[in-house]
Amino acid sequence: MATAASRTSRLHHALDVAVRTAAAAVAGYAVAHAFAACMAVVLPFARPDRVAAGTLLSFIPWVLVALHAFAARSAWRAWWRPGVAFVVMMAVALAFPDAGLRP
Repeated sequence: MATAASRTSRLHHALDVAVRTAAAAVAGYAVAHAFAACMAVVLPFARPDRVAAGTLLSFIPWVLVALHAFAARSAWRAWWRPGVAFVVMMAVALAFPDAGLRP
């Protein structure tokens, strides 16, 4: 028969896995989006090529964030590090709005 402590432990583990899965999916998507936006501004190609290259390359950070979500020491770290990366890359992308308009 399962004790209350073992049920609580299983619930805690299940919530931890759910939070890390959400971090892998949501934070990974956010970082991939920010990476694509940042690359569309900073790469030295023509505009369609920058967008295509940024979009194709954005899968790499998404996978890295997903790996980090399950390798992080805590669920909090699985969220805040990708959050910082998202903020930095979006700041770069939004700091140069005219660069996205260049040919």
